[in-house]
Amino acid sequence: MRSDEGQAFPIYVAVVAGLLFLAFAYFAVGQAAFTRNSAQTAADAAALAAAQEARDRLRERWLEVILDPDQWDGPLQGKVDDEGAACLRAADFAALNEALLGRCELFDPSGFRVTVTTTGSEPRDATASAEAVIEPHCEFMAQEPSSEPTPTPTATDDAEEEEDGPIKGMVCDGDPWEIDPEDPTTLPDAADLFTVRLSE
Repeated sequence: MRSDEGQAFPIYVAVVAGLLFLAFAYFAVGQAAFTRNSAQTAADAAALAAAQEARDRLRERWLEVILDPDQWDGPLQGKVDDEGAACLRAADFAALNEALLGRCELFDPSGFRVTVTTTGSEPRDATASAEAVIEPHCEFMAQEPSSEPTPTPTATDDAEEEEDGPIKGMVCDGDPWEIDPEDPTTLPDAADLFTVRLSE
């Protein structure tokens, strides 16, 4: 009987060792997958943050030249001219997700490509990349001058300077939008002008 017990003990040890090895293997695989997912989440967040920062600055540029529609094309088409502030924003969001921003660059006129590396306590860090783009919704088409003759204004002592009306010719997603610089509540916000999304 004791001989049978002695023979079974090594088998028992081998089985336990095998189970421990499998458990460790599953743990290591799961931890690696979690680290990769964390890196990708951080990269996605950083790319979106860069594009959203650039989108907000595009609207600010548009507001600076709102009285001169001839200068609207650049901002409304999403042409980013300064990626510095956007990449700083990307670095902030990478840090919030326990990652370090390694690369942030502008591609095409209005897209951002970022690469991040996790900085957590895992044995091995992971690196991931993501791209986000800014899609314009609006365009400006200058109004054709009227062919009807303009009546000659009558001079009077109390003549008041004629006020400029809303600026017409801006179309967003197929819908016309009159811009009244004197009424900021009617101006489109950044989300009206652009969509920010991750590249497919």
